[in-house]
Amino acid sequence: MIDNDALTIPAALERAAHDFPDVEAVVDGPHRVTYAQLRDRAREAARAFVALGVERGDRIAIWAPNSLRWIVTALGALAAGAVVVPVNTRYKGDEARWLLQRSRARMLFVQDGFLGNGYLDMLGVPGEGGGVPGLPGLAAVVTYDAEPWPGATSWDAFLAEAGGVTGERAVERAASVAPGDVADILFTSGTTGRSKGAMCTHEQNVRTYRSWCDRTGVRHGDRYLIVNPLFHSFGYKAGVVACLLRGATMVLQPVFETGETMRLVEAERITVLPGAPTIYVSLLDAPERSRFDLSSLRLAVTGAAVVPVALVRRMRAELFPEVVTAYGLTESCGTVSSCSLDDDDETVANTAGRVIDGVDLRIVDPEGRDVPVGEDGEVLVRGYNVMLGYLDDDEATAGAIRDGWLVTGDRGRLDERGNLTITGRSKDMYVVGGFNVYPAEIEQVLARHEGVAEAAVIGVPDQRMGEVGRAYVVPRPGADLSPDALLEYCRGLLANFKVPREVVVVDGLPKNASGKVQKAELSRVSRA
Repeated sequence: MIDNDALTIPAALERAAHDFPDVEAVVDGPHRVTYAQLRDRAREAARAFVALGVERGDRIAIWAPNSLRWIVTALGALAAGAVVVPVNTRYKGDEARWLLQRSRARMLFVQDGFLGNGYLDMLGVPGEGGGVPGLPGLAAVVTYDAEPWPGATSWDAFLAEAGGVTGERAVERAASVAPGDVADILFTSGTTGRSKGAMCTHEQNVRTYRSWCDRTGVRHGDRYLIVNPLFHSFGYKAGVVACLLRGATMVLQPVFETGETMRLVEAERITVLPGAPTIYVSLLDAPERSRFDLSSLRLAVTGAAVVPVALVRRMRAELFPEVVTAYGLTESCGTVSSCSLDDDDETVANTAGRVIDGVDLRIVDPEGRDVPVGEDGEVLVRGYNVMLGYLDDDEATAGAIRDGWLVTGDRGRLDERGNLTITGRSKDMYVVGGFNVYPAEIEQVLARHEGVAEAAVIGVPDQRMGEVGRAYVVPRPGADLSPDALLEYCRGLLANFKVPREVVVVDGLPKNASGKVQKAELSRVSRA
């Protein structure tokens, strides 16, 4: 039996299997497994990893939607001492290739064709000699698809490798995983337009989500609908890890679709449904809502965008007796603060609650001095939840963690009770349906278009998504730019949440004396 005081994710799985062996762990469509069965499946995957020569610290990438196989892959990799590297399912080929190169992934697990995306075609699988172009370190690609793919290994063939390793050896490998080992590398976009890999350990994840569960009220017996994508900390850590720690049931939905979500709530008697505010707006406004029995819903956990008081009140009155909001970053294991179940509507709507236990927070002025209660400043965080650093990027790490404090880049203020309100975001970042978007990356893509001289992107309010992108584009002399054509161009190179909702063609961009674009002035620029 693994102990490690249950401060590793394999230890948390073992404890859940011991304490709740017959409790449903995962529901994925027709597939249902108990915690004992989930432990056995993860152990089988770990044996396959060991048989294939995966060593402690090797990186295992997963480019697939929410599924039982995603969870088994991740838990099996962690039990083999490997590091999980989730890949955004909306990424295009070049975006994913860069992440796989950066992480030096040894294996890639993929579900081809999700949302019409030909992931393997985008990567050029199979390449010459059966490899993946530009990824010489990628030893194998495993597909979750029913049909075999040339140049890739099927899921069943991968699991068949487990026969070469005994269960005892797999248990020994899992027991060797230490709380301080890196468990995952989640890539987060930076204002330079390139992703940075935040490294977090087993102990950081376990301690953070014990505190998160204590604060939000997730408990044993809950049936938790994970519609937040598993490539994101909200789905993977606040979903899978939290459920492991509480022995709650994970019900998986690959993509939010209002009717299917309500069907699952009714059929599976869902009690917990975390998500971005847009999910709740869609549910509340669904014309067919009265046809479903949603009375099992108990708890909503939201954030990542402004949550109006009216929405919180309506959620509590019509869907969820308990609603909490929270704040976090990928660099903080996904969590910094959270409201609690006894907070009132105004506190839940207007703040992100108090820091979780064992974590410190400061609001400082430009000189690094603490500001008085109620005043705005930059948010700094210190504690066990702060990442080890960015993968292979000492310069970026030094800029993000100063004297032990994580410099979030967000602005906020504290009230007299210690509740945090976020008042601004890192430079130009905006949030589309719960996903962070950094304009620099989109601007770089637009600038590569042959007809574009300059481009600037901002976030603008949207009733359903919270915010969406708007691009202001200056054409090159003689170019005839079509906004629709530019949007189509972006769709071929960017994940869909990054694609601007609107392109505005203008004669020029407002700039200051040093030539920097004044984004606050863009809304007043005349169209060409």
